[in-house]
Amino acid sequence: MMAKRHERLTVFVSSTIYGIEELLDQIYALLSGYGYEVWMSHKGTVPVYPNQTAFESCLLAVERCDLFLGIITPYYGSGVVDSDYSITHQELLRAIELKQPRWILAHDHVSFARSLFAKLGCKSTKDREELLAKLGYTTEAEMKKLKNRERAVIDDFRVLDMYEAAIRHDIQVYRDRKGNWVQKFSRNQDAHLFVTAQFYRYAEVSRFLEEQLRDQQAVAERIREE
Repeated sequence: MMAKRHERLTVFVSSTIYGIEELLDQIYALLSGYGYEVWMSHKGTVPVYPNQTAFESCLLAVERCDLFLGIITPYYGSGVVDSDYSITHQELLRAIELKQPRWILAHDHVSFARSLFAKLGCKSTKDREELLAKLGYTTEAEMKKLKNRERAVIDDFRVLDMYEAAIRHDIQVYRDRKGNWVQKFSRNQDAHLFVTAQFYRYAEVSRFLEEQLRDQQAVAERIREE
């Protein structure tokens, strides 16, 4: 990607909202204070086009932003469309597909739930589904009961799929997993520290993007010459 730049660097913040409204307000204030233009659905700053659905506007913003800040929480999110993925999930997958420069925060409950499944031998989506089926959770009604009972931890096991996508679990060779840093947080202060450490050096981030753009242009030029 990287073929676009804005007057100010634009950060897209994933559309997850439920339960973290205060954190989102704080992140918006931090990033704005560092000089970024922040596209955040919670604040109403995502560019909206009348001829598009909310989902389409969010995905287009992911495509057009300079930087992507993803937040994975214990709540999977709404807006599940034909693919059975929430809007937030699809935003993350789109950012990965486009190789957008991305920074990901994940709530401690998500990594904790994943580790519990791993101790039971479940290291993939398929493994988790098979275990749940063995335990009798096969219908939508049964899964709803399970989600309600486990609501203190996570409300939908697809948040684990999001986490694994973010850490590039799909790539077998670990050294080939680029952009796979996922920062755990349990308190708002933890998230503040990560956002501050990664984004407060506006000029440095801008130089990084310029270097990335030059590298991509050089690769494209070599391909044309060949």
